[in-house]
Amino acid sequence: MKFFEAVRLAFHTIRVQKLKSFFTALGVCIGVMFLITVVSIVEGMGKYMENELVGKLIAINSFELRHRPSINVGDVSRETWLEYNRRPRILESDVEPVVAALPTDALWAMYSNGSIQVESSFGKPRSAQVTAFDGQYLEIKKLGVTSGRSFSQVDISTGTSVVVIGPDLAKRLFPDLNAVDRQVKIGGRYYTVIGVGESLGSAFGMSFDNYVYAPFRSPVHRLLNPGAHQIDGMIVQVATAEALPDAQEAVRGVMRARHQLRPAQKDNFVLETSDTALEFWNKIKSYLVLAGIALPAIGLVVGAIVIMNIMLVAVAERTHEIGIRKALGAKRRDILLQFMIEASTLSTFGAAMGIALGALGAYAIRTLTPMPTYVAPWSIVVGVLIGAGVGIISGVYPASRASLLDPVTALRQE
Repeated sequence: MKFFEAVRLAFHTIRVQKLKSFFTALGVCIGVMFLITVVSIVEGMGKYMENELVGKLIAINSFELRHRPSINVGDVSRETWLEYNRRPRILESDVEPVVAALPTDALWAMYSNGSIQVESSFGKPRSAQVTAFDGQYLEIKKLGVTSGRSFSQVDISTGTSVVVIGPDLAKRLFPDLNAVDRQVKIGGRYYTVIGVGESLGSAFGMSFDNYVYAPFRSPVHRLLNPGAHQIDGMIVQVATAEALPDAQEAVRGVMRARHQLRPAQKDNFVLETSDTALEFWNKIKSYLVLAGIALPAIGLVVGAIVIMNIMLVAVAERTHEIGIRKALGAKRRDILLQFMIEASTLSTFGAAMGIALGALGAYAIRTLTPMPTYVAPWSIVVGVLIGAGVGIISGVYPASRASLLDPVTALRQE
């Protein structure tokens, strides 16, 4: 029997026995549906972390030099926090030696940041993320302005009391007004708003648009780092991803020498990239993906048992048909192939329904809730393979029994 002829006969059987075929495919459908839905949630969270959260905090082909990580995903032990607090801070005097060790085409900036209350005469005070920087910070972050202007080199070098604020902050401090050329009050001092920056979006319901940028040498940096000549960190961006490891090693060498670390001692600073920030999440993600495959597999086992039972019933009901086929010259492998393909077709049909319902469920979750989802192409392939595999495995025994029937005995069966 040809393969496509066996598939045609399988679909004919499905059409004739619609209700039985539906319940046969239902177990596989539910298992694959949960597989697609769970994996889409995990993948969606992964992309959200990479693109929306960490991707917006750490620029492409860049790393940050800090005394401790700026992003901590997961629990951090008390001992780790104490070790972070014992570390020496990054100083303004560290910047020049680090810059000297970088490639000539690298961009760099030093910065201090923190949450500070910002006031205006036109709106209620708001807490904002204030960043004081020197260098090419806005170029690295690729942050432009939607109105007004950005900082000039004179603003940066002289520490002029000017700021660029985020769009959310502009709406709240200056409702129905143009924020440009108006003043905000930070730490008792007034700063002129020279521009409203572009939107950075949000992550997990937290807006990134309540920000203020100011020149490092303006008075605001004393509010962020009262310690003498301390900064929160440096950010370095290189031209390509291939150049990133060499730049990191150059900076590591400079900082280890400045902190007088012996070869056996660990770094007492961090060089943070998006990969290091996501290291913990990627570990959790792998476990979640395994769980997303393993848990629906229980439902697939139940579905396989259902298919096997129904196929055994089908063999008993079609004993006479099997006898006729054998009497007309059908070989054992033809009967075996017919029932195995019938079982595989049923389970693959169930898997296809499960994929469609799983994708629909992922879309509904993304639309109706804040939770991000992403239907990974590999999960669709896995769903189809699982469906076909369940059909083949569960159809082997019933098909084998059908192929071993004696044609004379089968013809006598009513």
